Amino acid sequence: MRYRELGSSGLEVSEIALGSWMFFDDDTDLEANRAVTEAALDAGITLFDTANIYGNGAAELAWGEILSRHPRDSYLLATKVWGAMPETGRGLSAPKIAQQIDASLTRLRTDHVDLYQAHRFDPEVPIEETITALQRVVEQGKARHLGFSEWTPEQIRAAIDLAGPELFASSQPQYSMLWQAPEAELFGLCAENDIAQIVWSPLAQGMLTGKYRPGTPPPEGSRRVDAQGSRAMTAIFDETVALAAVDRLAPIADGAGLDLTTLALAWVLRRGEVAAAIVGASRPEQVWANTAASGVELSPDVLAAVDDALGDAPVTTPTLAPGAVEGVRRG
Repeated sequence: MRYRELGSSGLEVSEIALGSWMFFDDDTDLEANRAVTEAALDAGITLFDTANIYGNGAAELAWGEILSRHPRDSYLLATKVWGAMPETGRGLSAPKIAQQIDASLTRLRTDHVDLYQAHRFDPEVPIEETITALQRVVEQGKARHLGFSEWTPEQIRAAIDLAGPELFASSQPQYSMLWQAPEAELFGLCAENDIAQIVWSPLAQGMLTGKYRPGTPPPEGSRRVDAQGSRAMTAIFDETVALAAVDRLAPIADGAGLDLTTLALAWVLRRGEVAAAIVGASRPEQVWANTAASGVELSPDVLAAVDDALGDAPVTTPTLAPGAVEGVRRG
């Protein structure tokens, strides 16, 4: 495993991070979650990313049980706030942030998180209130650093204008071979302000693993079998175009001596702006397969071949990911 600096935070994070959105849920076997988490620690993963909304707190509860058995300085813990929780509803008002950080810490069985992220922007709350509330979380020692996910350039600039570029250590956008939208504006703006990228869905919700084929039913147990997972994919990608592009990528991966998963993750990590790529896993062997991409460098010839194979399939223009909103409210 290789490690990269997380913006201006002074932290080093593993190039591959483990996310909890995929396998932590109310009815998921805790022991299966434990096996995946322990495999991640054994593989050198140090960054564990979750959110209060995942399973309405179930993800945080699970990692509170599992990770609290390890020394607190042996891993970095990131969680998020904004999503609708039963006790507070949704948003980034000062009272909600104050309540939700305490609830997250209780579930996670820790007195602080290393990274506290605004899961989305809240245009219904004055940005001054949100930023002040997030800064208070750091001042109280409940979070070491702050980040955001899926904010627009306007929203990022508004926050920086208020509190300076040192406010945020990280940005968490969707980014993959098929979703290249962050390259258009976000990466450059964040790099100018020393804000690193921790990207989600680097495998395009499994489409870049090669397990889905054009005109073929999805494998049993895969996300596309689940109605919600299938809707999420088709809302983002033109499935026919995307799967055809993935078919064209397969021989490129073979020629480079890689599988598709490794090629896709290495492609994401080729960008210096990316500190880590968040992956999900339901089995330990998936963790090991994903971490194999750390340190893999793709040659210029391979990168050129990837561009040709992708063709017009990727989203390349500035585009909001699901749940993201435009606009800034000022007090």
